[in-house]
Amino acid sequence: MSEVINNSSQRKELLRHLLLRLHDGENPEVLRQRLIEVLRNIPYNEVVEVEQELINSDALTEEEILDFCDLHTAVLDGSIDLGGAKSIPAGHPVDTFKKENLALKREVIKIAGLFENVNDLNDKQLPGYILQLRTIFNNLSDVDKHYKRKEYLLFPFLEKHLITGPPKVMWGKHDEIRGLLKNVFEALESPVSTSEEMKSVVQLVLAPTVEMLDGMIMKEEEILFPMAMDTLTEEEWHKVYQETPDFGYCLFDPEDEWQPSGMRAEKQEYVTADAIRLSSGAFSLAELEALFLHLPIDITFVDKNDKVRFFSHSPNRVFERNRSIIGRDVRMCHPPGSVHVVEQILSDFKSGKENKAVFWMSNFMGRFIYIEYSAVRGKEGEYLGVVEVTQDITQMRKLGGDQRLLSYEHK
Repeated sequence: MSEVINNSSQRKELLRHLLLRLHDGENPEVLRQRLIEVLRNIPYNEVVEVEQELINSDALTEEEILDFCDLHTAVLDGSIDLGGAKSIPAGHPVDTFKKENLALKREVIKIAGLFENVNDLNDKQLPGYILQLRTIFNNLSDVDKHYKRKEYLLFPFLEKHLITGPPKVMWGKHDEIRGLLKNVFEALESPVSTSEEMKSVVQLVLAPTVEMLDGMIMKEEEILFPMAMDTLTEEEWHKVYQETPDFGYCLFDPEDEWQPSGMRAEKQEYVTADAIRLSSGAFSLAELEALFLHLPIDITFVDKNDKVRFFSHSPNRVFERNRSIIGRDVRMCHPPGSVHVVEQILSDFKSGKENKAVFWMSNFMGRFIYIEYSAVRGKEGEYLGVVEVTQDITQMRKLGGDQRLLSYEHK
């Protein structure tokens, strides 16, 4: 057959036939060439329909499809038509998923470069090489948050729309990747004394993990996300959007807010009745109080009207503060001899001329004290006030070498 098939039912039947032949043990590359020759490409929704039909017909079990999922990817890669896919608004849950995939791809590219260099590695370079691998795989392990959002937020809605096969198969692949990542960290923590041993670790443990993770990115981009955009309603996406922050983000911090048409979108965090909600998380009042008590710095905030609005009251403050200063003009909180410096800082910060002023005292009651004033500005750059951060850095100045082993400080 030399003519390209343009009939949907015929395309799906041929794809079904090719996938069954794949499961019967035929060469994936031969089948891939056949797919390109006859179909050239196949719409993403038809791929989903064929896999769902295979499961529903009992021709293949979910376990069998899971076993051959990566071969499916190898056969279909580059042949899936995304021409009819919906556009994705900035800040939409799928936009966030896709930007996380871009960040993951950057890590995959970095580690691919390291894999290419493994053959030129000598024993002397081994410690630094392993450290680079650990750093990148630590970043890649962040993918668990990406997968959990799919599993607990996206998949339930797909199943509600009777799309059950792809979510189950993908969840199974997530668990495989999690297991492989666990093996990676165990391998990188085990003693590797020669470059030859490292080559074996890369080939047998690390490279297969990255390949499977990279394959999942392709499945999401070319099948899952376009299909999900076609399937979920705006109200359902709104629910996904609201609960997304509860699981966290993968190597990406969203800045765009998404507002579904016809409704108001509000982000939700882990909250209690007395919650203080911020753009990047939330605290209960008790948590916030405890946080400021335990910070290794002292903080004082002065508002745009030069009134003291807040200070952290840790038991080891460098400069004493009490609640009588709240609402007081900051000029009145300094000795007359230094008020001109306060005036200069306020003037320069308000005008936008400067944003930071730094001071230190090398022998304040036997301690080295570092003080930093920073202008606090809103999203539009408007002046909101100034924050003073004070820190005793006496012990820090004595540090040298490295501290890589766990060590508790007892006082």
